[in-house]
Amino acid sequence: MVQNDPLARKLGEEEMRSQLQEQPLHLRELSLAGHVALTGDILNLHDTYAIPPDRPYSFDARVDARLDYRTQSVLVVPLQDPAGNVLGVLELINALDRAGMMVPFDAQYESLVRSLASQAAVAIRNARLEDLSFKDALTDVYNRRYFMVRMEEEFKRHTRFDEPLSLALLDLDHFKDVNDRFGHRAGDEALRGVARLLLKHSRSFSIVTRYGGDEFAIILVNTARPGALVYAERIRAVIEQHSFMHGRGTVSLGVASSPEDAATADDLIVAADKALYDAKRLGRNRVAGP
Repeated sequence: MVQNDPLARKLGEEEMRSQLQEQPLHLRELSLAGHVALTGDILNLHDTYAIPPDRPYSFDARVDARLDYRTQSVLVVPLQDPAGNVLGVLELINALDRAGMMVPFDAQYESLVRSLASQAAVAIRNARLEDLSFKDALTDVYNRRYFMVRMEEEFKRHTRFDEPLSLALLDLDHFKDVNDRFGHRAGDEALRGVARLLLKHSRSFSIVTRYGGDEFAIILVNTARPGALVYAERIRAVIEQHSFMHGRGTVSLGVASSPEDAATADDLIVAADKALYDAKRLGRNRVAGP
């Protein structure tokens, strides 16, 4: 996260973030943030350009030079959770007095900022844990638990605002044969490959999930049946043309939409599942709807 009002006014918000985030932090370098991340100490420096050479940290002036900026006073605090794990660093730069002049950070605020940083660390840790609980470990898309939560949320939104909602269920054709002939490593890679293709060729607000086994579920928000069928056919064609570790593969898809096919979230899942069954029964490598 980056916030710098003077640079934002000078460069624009998007360019400012791009410039400040383009340089990665290597903890082995003697940087201020790296030192705090490794030690858990606080650094409160009045002038970054006057750091004695014998200190175990130094200021990297390359960003200042690139942006024609001067970082003077800094307060660097670890994002440290109650267990002592450092998850990141909070770096405040260039404190200003009432007249807008750069001044050192008052030492009396160090404990307050450390406390705020600790709370932020707990929030970050909890967000990471929640993200992990909703992610499929193999494919890194959302799991069935997340699918069920979002399905209920999106159906309520669909009902309230009268927006179309569609669901596509996808199943890898002859997946058992892939595992039997080429091994589970090839099967796992096929699942990961399909997940990557789904993410790449779906809209940012479509919700891609692994429903279970070799089956994926894609919640198509604000998408009516014609658009859902076009999407499903595009996905089918993309996967058919893709080269996996074991070679070529195909998928079958079932599509259902509300309000045409279902009055509840559960009914929509059942309708899409029936359509998927029909696609497989009719020969696989195809899209079917109710």
